[in-house]
Amino acid sequence: MTGDEALAGFFSSVGSDFLPFDTADGALARISVLYDEGVTRLRRAFAAREAATSCYPYLAFPLSRAAIPAGVRPPFDNILEPGFYGTTLTRPALFAEYWREQIGALLRDYRCPVYVGLSRRPMPLSYVMEDAVAGLTERDMHLLQDRFALPDLHATDDTIANCEIIPGADRPRPLALFTAERTDYSLARLHHYTGTAPRHFQRFILLTNYQRYVDGFRDHARAQVDAAAEYDCFVEPGDVVYRAGSTPEEPMTGLPQMPAYHLCRPDGDGITLVNIGVGPSNAKTITDHLAVLRPHCWLMVGHCAGLRRSQLLGDYVLAHGYVRDDHVLDDDLPPWVPVPPIAEVQVALQEAMLRVTGLEARDIKTRLRTGTVMTTDNRNWELRLQALFTQINMSRSIAVDMESATIAANGFRFRVPYGTLLCVSDKPLHGELKLRGMANAFYRERVSQHLMVGIETMRLLRERGIRNLHSRKLRGFDEPPFR
Repeated sequence: MTGDEALAGFFSSVGSDFLPFDTADGALARISVLYDEGVTRLRRAFAAREAATSCYPYLAFPLSRAAIPAGVRPPFDNILEPGFYGTTLTRPALFAEYWREQIGALLRDYRCPVYVGLSRRPMPLSYVMEDAVAGLTERDMHLLQDRFALPDLHATDDTIANCEIIPGADRPRPLALFTAERTDYSLARLHHYTGTAPRHFQRFILLTNYQRYVDGFRDHARAQVDAAAEYDCFVEPGDVVYRAGSTPEEPMTGLPQMPAYHLCRPDGDGITLVNIGVGPSNAKTITDHLAVLRPHCWLMVGHCAGLRRSQLLGDYVLAHGYVRDDHVLDDDLPPWVPVPPIAEVQVALQEAMLRVTGLEARDIKTRLRTGTVMTTDNRNWELRLQALFTQINMSRSIAVDMESATIAANGFRFRVPYGTLLCVSDKPLHGELKLRGMANAFYRERVSQHLMVGIETMRLLRERGIRNLHSRKLRGFDEPPFR
């Protein structure tokens, strides 16, 4: 078989109607046309209760060894091996800027065209018209299963992100971490869990576990929008939008499980705050779905139990290591995999803390402790102190919480820069339990400052450049090119 015949075989195996493009804008235009035509076909057929099939667009990038230049070493968009790379794509209106960046980098570095065509993967009806199928009866669903494609979990998984695909010369290599079906699955879940449409999510994400942070973020966000500087609106659950000078609408009643709040910039580089509640299960669930949006960074800003006698209530803990006793990611990222700190995030967090508190650098150790955080799935871990004492001591942990290691581990797994800044709310090993009166006084004093440290950290990371933030340490030796 010749090289041309092998290439034709690859194209035929993944799709049809491929056209070459040497500009990102040209490729994006065809992706959008193919996707929109497919969605329109499904919606019309659904209205008429007629059978129809539409397939996702497919982006292909065949690369020969001769086309790989020497010395190309970016943190992403990096291809070291020749082969046929490809991925299915969805929701071009949401991902256009991300794709423009990724496709543009390939065209610039390798000077080979990309190809856009129709894949052989059908679009599930419920992903393109979720609201229309929500009220269907069981009888309706049986009819639709005969006439339309529905979500297929056999084609929706994390094998790419989990490094479980072993390259072979006889099959395409992944171009991106997530297929179209995996992406659509998470976009639907995001809307369900957070109460806001995916289009509102910003690329810098704060995760918290206390409602008081939400109250502070809402006040800060509205003030920023009123200032009419870099942010143009603030979006709350229920897609309630606040713009400069407008009267705030009534917030959504009956909040979703993990409500999200979005301080939006026109370029999408604003800040989203998600109240994930308590526990590693929620932390994994939300970051599993946020990851498909390819955020620039996510940070945990929550409370923890301090483990050292020298710590005071209200002190900060900057995690540089984690004991993963949460158990929710063991099958996807085994506990023996180290989760390293991201230097750019650590530096920004410490600098933001100094700016917000007004402390001099020489005094930072009076308020901030850097060390290992132990994340547990047992909220009443204190009742097992005899069993945990050696583990805590041996690991040199300085704080215990229920989310941070999970968020960091999923950041590592999904190649999203991550960080943790916690605030000590109790010291159970030293008799300072979290009591109601003590907690209220503590919260009033510290929540606003802690939140502002997180917001300032995001500003610093944005100002210092996005490309500097995405680290090679998050990428394996055989990675999909797209960030």
